Amino acid sequence: MNYSEALEKIDSLLVFGSQPGLERISRLLELMGDPQDKLRYVHVAGTNGKGSVCNMLAGVLREAGLKTGLFTSPHITGFGERMQINGEQITEAETAALVGELFPIVERLRAEGVIITEFEFVTAMAFRWFCVRRCDVVVLETGLGGRFDATNVIKKPLCSVITSISLDHTAVLGDTLGKIAFEKSGIIKEGSRTVFAPAQHEVNEVIIGAAKERGNSLHIAPQLTAEGTGISGTTVKYGDLTVTIPLPGAHQLKNLALVLAAAEALRLEGVSIGTEDIRRGVESVRLPARFEVLRAEPPVVVDGAHNPGGMKALAEAIDDCLSGRQLVCVIGMLRDKDCASALRYIEGKTAKVFATTIPDSPRRQTAQQLCDTLRSLGFDAEPFEDPKAAADAAFAAASHLENSAVLVCGSLYLAADLRTYISEKYCQ
Repeated sequence: MNYSEALEKIDSLLVFGSQPGLERISRLLELMGDPQDKLRYVHVAGTNGKGSVCNMLAGVLREAGLKTGLFTSPHITGFGERMQINGEQITEAETAALVGELFPIVERLRAEGVIITEFEFVTAMAFRWFCVRRCDVVVLETGLGGRFDATNVIKKPLCSVITSISLDHTAVLGDTLGKIAFEKSGIIKEGSRTVFAPAQHEVNEVIIGAAKERGNSLHIAPQLTAEGTGISGTTVKYGDLTVTIPLPGAHQLKNLALVLAAAEALRLEGVSIGTEDIRRGVESVRLPARFEVLRAEPPVVVDGAHNPGGMKALAEAIDDCLSGRQLVCVIGMLRDKDCASALRYIEGKTAKVFATTIPDSPRRQTAQQLCDTLRSLGFDAEPFEDPKAAADAAFAAASHLENSAVLVCGSLYLAADLRTYISEKYCQ
């Protein structure tokens, strides 16, 4: 089996399971010898900020001398982005070999009436790879939710980290912050440690209550203040630590605060982490589609914000880094997102918006549908079904404006589809 065939096998699996639960992946892993039980974890759940927190933590642990696995989703640049060890992605050859080894188990289970989903299979692949490569610790990001997320088959982690929570995937996770917090708190295991940044009262009540009920030590993220912020990043001083987060936007302060609290929790679990490990680890992070600056002047930015919490953070980053710019946006959003609530955060911040469709997604909405929503909120918007045509129109419009900037946002899938095209055509 070659790499292309392996990806076709993965893509052939259902994206979502018909019923929530851990029975399917537990059965798959049992037939694989339960590789997940041979590893140590930092488990991360939340609505927004998971990718930033996971990548920062992985960088810190790597700098501390630990062989560190990192599991995240979805991928932006390529499948290998989903699982990495010490910053190195799984190779195409390793991916093909793993799929060739494990897919027959999936087919055996299918014959028994057990349908393994795409995310369950990729999660199982990651457990096997990290185990075979003998990682010291794995930073494990949940996919959807927490309680029934495939990653939640693990036993007690070194610590659980809960990032910012907002309304997203409400059809699956619930339509209130409290219900969503309940699902996310499902990763909190008996007798472990929980890292959390207090936020809305109903979220605090659920997370703190779950930690107390399960006998967890609660590690509260500190309050941080930026020393300076701009399009190249945010500088923070905290005690003996001075660090520049290479991810723009004030919301990254909250993510760094969670990393600092997690570092303290891990120290109490016997993991040796120094101040320089934190500085070097955080400053090494490079993340696609998290207010990613493709060109500094005039600015071109790609961001995966796709829900109200993410758009709120994006709006703050626009104020911090693109203030005074005439902003031309390309926006595509999936139809199961709370589009109107999310888009309200960037009302009044755009000169022109080009609405487009997320390619190859069964959850996509048409460019015209999104355009209608944008216009109902007062945006000057036009529809383009093809994302590349929308990008071309945005750059043409920006060229006629003084002090302009171009922003792509609304979906990580849209960001993945456009970032290479824009980089090659407009940012050389």
